[in-house]
Amino acid sequence: MTHMFPYDGASSSSTSLGSQKSETDDDRMIAMVLSEEYAKLDGAMAKRLSNLTSIPHIPRINTYFPTYSDATLDHHRLLDRLNVYGLYEVRVSGDGNCQFRALSDQLYRSPDYHKHVRKEIVKQLKACNSLYEGYVPMKYKHYCKKMKKSGEWGDHVTLQAAADKFAAKICLLTSFRDTCFVEIVPQYQAPQRELWLSFWSEVHYNSLYDARDLPSKYKPRKKHWLLF
Repeated sequence: MTHMFPYDGASSSSTSLGSQKSETDDDRMIAMVLSEEYAKLDGAMAKRLSNLTSIPHIPRINTYFPTYSDATLDHHRLLDRLNVYGLYEVRVSGDGNCQFRALSDQLYRSPDYHKHVRKEIVKQLKACNSLYEGYVPMKYKHYCKKMKKSGEWGDHVTLQAAADKFAAKICLLTSFRDTCFVEIVPQYQAPQRELWLSFWSEVHYNSLYDARDLPSKYKPRKKHWLLF
């Protein structure tokens, strides 16, 4: 259903200026975080999972969604793997933006910048269409337009675009039955950092940390009565 609203030029202009200022403030904050954290690779989790063999990553869009029974089994399998490897999930909202929220948390230590992450990934898709359009079985312009919308599920093509855009090796601990580890690497540059996600296959992404190196903001707080 299309909702029609009366046009108010002054109000629209004011809203637009406010939105631009907000985006500028967000960009400044993101630049500051990147300057502090983007330069170094964190190899702690890589060492923890060094015995795992990754499978080749093939970018693809979402064409299959598991049944409720299969999804339940997959989720139990993923939880077991998290426990075995001592990993902690930072759970993000399941609102269709989970891949971008999880990537945002890994990049900026907050899932709240998912809109910026999505925008940058779509820019990458449009700027380097020759790298990705062969994996998209639809009109590529339609795919990019669709992926631009908030709430549109990210897929394995957007993960590859994210790896390329952010110069990051993206590591997925998955619920796949046959393998639990997938690596997505930049196609034409060396990775500058690692981003770790859990992937409940075709259902949900979360941000992933080594439980021993969990950022302080995510550590559970002790009850005050336990401190005495």
